Amino acid sequence: MPQHSPPVVRRALLSVTNKIGIVEFARGLSSTGIEILSTGGTYRLLKESGIAPLTEVAEATGFPEMLDGRVKTLHPVIAGGILAVRSNPEHMRALAAQAIQPIDLVAVNLYDFAKVAAKKDATLEELIENIDIGGPTMIRGAAKNWQDVAVVTSPEDYEAILAELRERGGSLSSQTLWRLAKKAFELTAGYDRAVSARLAEIPPTGKALPVNLDVHAPRKLVLRYGENPHQSAALYASGVAGIAGAQQLQGKELSYNNLVDLDAAWQLIGEFGQPASAIIKHTNPCGCAEGSALADSYRRAFEADPVSAYGGVLAFNREVDAETAQEIGKTFVEAIAAPGYSGEARRVLEAKKNLRLLQVAPGSPGLVIKSISGGFLAQTADVHAFHKSDARVKTERAPTAEEWEALEFAWKVVKHVKSNAIVYARQHQTISVGAGQMSRVDSVRIGAMKAVLPLKGAVVASDAFFPFADGVEEAANHGVTAVIQPGGSVRDDEVIAAANRLNLAMVFTGIRHFRH
Repeated sequence: MPQHSPPVVRRALLSVTNKIGIVEFARGLSSTGIEILSTGGTYRLLKESGIAPLTEVAEATGFPEMLDGRVKTLHPVIAGGILAVRSNPEHMRALAAQAIQPIDLVAVNLYDFAKVAAKKDATLEELIENIDIGGPTMIRGAAKNWQDVAVVTSPEDYEAILAELRERGGSLSSQTLWRLAKKAFELTAGYDRAVSARLAEIPPTGKALPVNLDVHAPRKLVLRYGENPHQSAALYASGVAGIAGAQQLQGKELSYNNLVDLDAAWQLIGEFGQPASAIIKHTNPCGCAEGSALADSYRRAFEADPVSAYGGVLAFNREVDAETAQEIGKTFVEAIAAPGYSGEARRVLEAKKNLRLLQVAPGSPGLVIKSISGGFLAQTADVHAFHKSDARVKTERAPTAEEWEALEFAWKVVKHVKSNAIVYARQHQTISVGAGQMSRVDSVRIGAMKAVLPLKGAVVASDAFFPFADGVEEAANHGVTAVIQPGGSVRDDEVIAAANRLNLAMVFTGIRHFRH
């Protein structure tokens, strides 16, 4: 980075959307003899606060704001004052010829496009009107001319800049100017990405997967460590929905693994319309159930695997009430995600000071992105919903009404189990889960081995087809009466024949739900 002697700051332009700290900053600049230019709402606020000397930009340019405020700083008096290179005699003669005064500090932040963009019902007109033009122009101009102009884009920098100006007799170091310029370019790049990404969602949208994958999110939270203590980790997020945007109400700081498990639990619980509870351990459900009330659903989820539920992560699709909180309090739980908590539930759960409570707002799923060595994989979210009318009964015996209810429930859960995935279930309740095995028949066996509740009369869901009849035969050995699976194996006929021989009802969905 080339070194030079930065000029003394004599004139500053302040035009901010986020007005936190701007009056104090302006007062500090003014106290060091710096003249202040300002626009619109910022000018009115500073004038009302008694900041002087203070000049409105329209007075400096001799041109009024126009087009509903779209044009106020787009003027040679402003652009020239920012972009002139002080060490270039031709630039300085050009300023003098036009009676343009240099602007040595620009404090600007942008229209809050992200706030409007977060509204799913925002109209195109709203989005367009909240795209800042003058702000990015001034920021980029000042950052380009960083050796002569300080560009301040965040209130968090105000105090340090004032301190340095006082310490250095009205100037800022080259290191500070360069740091501020890089921060400014990062801001405008992120702003443009946010605009582009949001407008891309408006029909016609073209293909579901973008030609260029552009992921940009500010660091929201530094985590103690990653999956293991020797790994570093942080949470990056820009929205307010889902687990990444959740509000933590109490408890210890969140860990990397907490967040991964909470997200798995939250995604699973979103499958259900009735009051439902999910218990997750290492991203797999060890219990899930619906009930007439939330507490009933939690008791049913917990009884499927009480041992694995210890130290688990919970999710609920209703506000947690006092009765449910009392049930939760009977065992050790790491974290909970729910849309809300009643006042009494909060008082009950506050007794467990380390328990992490998250209040989560629903949101639409975006692309699912995963890193691999050297790149990224992106896919659309698996939001396929099961409809009984799309299923095909492949056996001589069709499922009974009770079996259909259990099959539909199991199919919602198996979608959220690591492959190879097997779920034993009854109506509205998991019985046991076999997850993540290299062979499907082993998942069937492990699910049966882990079962606490009786398996006789249960149904089985498989996330992918049974490649051989052995998986169905193993399930039947444990009293299973019906099976739901995608179908599509070259041995489907053998699997169906085995089901008929064992008097099982079998349904094909035609949809696979691998989860890696």
